Amino acid sequence: MLEIGSLAPNFTLPDENNSPVTLSDYLGKKILVYFYPRASTPGCTTQACALRDSKDELTALNVVVLGISPDTPKKLTNFINKQDLNFTLLGDEDHRTCESYGVWQLKKFMGKENMGVVRTSFLIDENGKLEHIFNKFKTKDHHEVVLNYLKSEG
Repeated sequence: MLEIGSLAPNFTLPDENNSPVTLSDYLGKKILVYFYPRASTPGCTTQACALRDSKDELTALNVVVLGISPDTPKKLTNFINKQDLNFTLLGDEDHRTCESYGVWQLKKFMGKENMGVVRTSFLIDENGKLEHIFNKFKTKDHHEVVLNYLKSEG
């Protein structure tokens, strides 16, 4: 499990346009890396739209949002266009990045077990270190939990 204060695992993943995005390119800014199970599902849509609507506040706090799921760039593009999202989504189809962050786990749903993304967010500081891990929230209030944390740090 990743620990607060440790260096965030670096990654390069394709965005919705299939262009590579590397975490270390964002040094100097805070980054909210949020992992979600699947684009265009109800909970993921609620969470993404709330972050979309909080973009101005997050930008004012020098925070960049990167969403990561095991989706293809095409699915990410559809999700962004349908929900008018204003931040970058990244596809981790082989779930290697999910594994490096410890969010690819065995999940139980409706009596079935399968591997998938456990919804978790990581706040990475300007130096690339883990500042905070958000793993106890509801999709509808995820943005509020993040903003409350950021405002209490100032």
